[in-house]
Amino acid sequence: MIARIWWNLSYLFGRPRWDTGITPPELVELVESGQVPPGRALDIGCGTGTNAIYLAERGFHAVGTDLAWSAIRAARRKAREAGVSVAFYVGEAIKLGTPAGPPIGGSFDLALDIGCLHAIQSAHRLAYGSMLQRVLRADGYYLLYAWGPRKLLGRAVGLTPHEMETLLARDFERCWIRAGEEEGRPSYWYLFKRRRSADVVP
Repeated sequence: MIARIWWNLSYLFGRPRWDTGITPPELVELVESGQVPPGRALDIGCGTGTNAIYLAERGFHAVGTDLAWSAIRAARRKAREAGVSVAFYVGEAIKLGTPAGPPIGGSFDLALDIGCLHAIQSAHRLAYGSMLQRVLRADGYYLLYAWGPRKLLGRAVGLTPHEMETLLARDFERCWIRAGEEEGRPSYWYLFKRRRSADVVP
């Protein structure tokens, strides 16, 4: 409950620093290269919808979800102004694809998370991994931006590449990991591909 209030207030009183309004080059590269052709795309923790709208403008059937209703309200307005159709829902990431989550429909060809997972408590990461298995089809791609380990508001957030690969090792293959930094601290971009059932690691 406290997290939900905090996220809503972040969007209600000004523009959060992470809401840049710019689609990152890593997503642009993935789409413009044709590696992921237009299909169904899910933006997990979509904020005010910048990336979901970008995908819709390029022929994707885009769905965006966020914990903050204030962000979703802004995202719907931005989509209308852009003249594109995007389905935006309020909901928790770990509940996507379950009856308790928003009605996002069937499986997706692309799932992206730019700054959601690294804020989820470590105890809920296995549930997040299970969510990805539910929502992403075989051969679908998962693009993630996440901080390395750090403290935020007095609690540990972020994760290492080893932790990320361990979380997804059974059902996903790594395409690449790119190290970077944000405000002088490590961060990472990841691209994974969902294995076909016959290729799942025992």
